[in-house]
Formats: sequence, C-alpha cells, structure tokens
Amino acid sequence: MSSSATITLPSISIPKPSILPKARMALSMSARKAFKQVGIGLASTAATALLTTNALAIDVLLGASDGSLVFVPNEFSVNAGEQIVFRNNAGFPHNVVFDEEEVPPGVVASTISMNEEDLLNAPGETYSVALTAKGTYTFYCSPHQGAGMVGKVTVN
Repeated sequence: MSSSATITLPSISIPKPSILPKARMALSMSARKAFKQVGIGLASTAATALLTTNALAIDVLLGASDGSLVFVPNEFSVNAGEQIVFRNNAGFPHNVVFDEEEVPPGVVASTISMNEEDLLNAPGETYSVALTAKGTYTFYCSPHQGAGMVGKVTVN
C-alpha cells in the first residue's frame, strides 16, 4: 500500500510600497495575518496527511551494531496499520517470520511473514509489514532462531 500527499503553498507577492509608515504597518499586519492562516492550514494538512497515509513507522534492526544476533528493539508496540520496517543492519543473512502459534486468532502467519528461504543478505535491505489485527505477535529470524533471535510486537 503506497500513499503520497502533496502540499501546495500559496505565494504572496507584496510590492515594495512607497507609502506612509502607517499604511506600511497596516500592510505588514495584513501579511502577518495571511502567513498565520497559511501556517494553521499547513499544520492541519500535515496532521491529516499523517493520519490518512499511515506515515508513522518503526524501524527494527536485524542484528545489533556489535554483531549480536538480535532484533533491535526486540519488543515494541505499534498502532494497528502502522508500518514496521525490518532493516538488515550488519549483512548477515536474516529474515522475518511470524510464529503461526503466537499471532492473534484469525491471523495467518504466512501472509505477513517472509518466506523462510528468502533472506535479506546485504546491509540496508528491508522487509516491511503493516499489522492490522490487535494483539501480540512473536517473530523470529529462521537462520538464527536457535541463537535467540526472537522478537515480539504488540498491536494496539
């Protein structure tokens, strides 16, 4: 799912007046009012764009910077529909598999998991998922599950 938002700002052209100071002050107040209204409109538009496009995301590193075989963070919470980006940190082959026995009822783990044979091999490669069912999900890296590379996400 990909969304984008565009914000267009109105331009205000104020000619350089050769008028009296009182009139110049009135013009300045008018310009300030216009800029304030534009600012309020921008803030409102940005907030709406964030809410409607699920722009919020959390980055989860696959492997710590010291080479440890862990998810960083290994436990976290997100709101339903927020994007989770799993990012290969160190270059070891990793993947993200949700445990079919530790997902909320009705969730099919294979539809939100990477295929166990698919691997993120290079630093910076990513796998993204947005979980919509509320509850707790356990996930692991299949090549390193035995070494304890397991994580948990709670969807609110």
